[in-house]
Amino acid sequence: MNRLSRLSNRVVHAVWRWAQRNGEIVPGTRAGDTLGALGEASSIGFPAATLMNTGSIHIGSHTLIGRQVTLSVGYSPGAPNLPERGLVIGDRCVIGARTSLTAHSSIEIGDDVWFGQDIFVSDASHGYQDVDVPIGRQLGEHQPVTIGAGTWIGHGSIILPGTCIGRNVVVAAGSVVRGVVDDYAVVGGAPARTLRAFEPGIGWVTPQGDIRPTGVALR
Repeated sequence: MNRLSRLSNRVVHAVWRWAQRNGEIVPGTRAGDTLGALGEASSIGFPAATLMNTGSIHIGSHTLIGRQVTLSVGYSPGAPNLPERGLVIGDRCVIGARTSLTAHSSIEIGDDVWFGQDIFVSDASHGYQDVDVPIGRQLGEHQPVTIGAGTWIGHGSIILPGTCIGRNVVVAAGSVVRGVVDDYAVVGGAPARTLRAFEPGIGWVTPQGDIRPTGVALR
């Protein structure tokens, strides 16, 4: 690489670092003011992938949202009859890069929830029953999604419409989750199943009866 190319490369990277710092969406920025709420010390990394109908998006305080994340409510920009709080993210959450949160009715994420990267969450899907209509036009029922406080969602997981995940749940990387997940459980797989569950006075128990006392690292 010649001297000019080296200099150009250095300048491009310096400009990109500047853009990442100054393009971040934080309270008091013009983009931040369009959100329904953006709490103290929270931020959305630059660049974002998609931010749509931001007035229906509410983010708590001290929450960090990574780069290339999609946060959207509704099917199109400016869609009528949007829910006032279609997408709610609590305090002290971490949402990893390239995650997509697409709400149509309600996605609610509790406090202290941490996401890995490349996670997809939606409260609506599509039908397939009518063979004369393209699948993409068979819009499915809206089914709210809730994720309880203190939960960890592993890298690459998919949370399907209608899912209700309890408090302090671990969702293993690459899982596909639908339905109800009780508090204090470890789930994994596609479809996800319970790998361990906490039983007071006993510890973390597998469906096969293996017991791991409280405070012992899970494997």
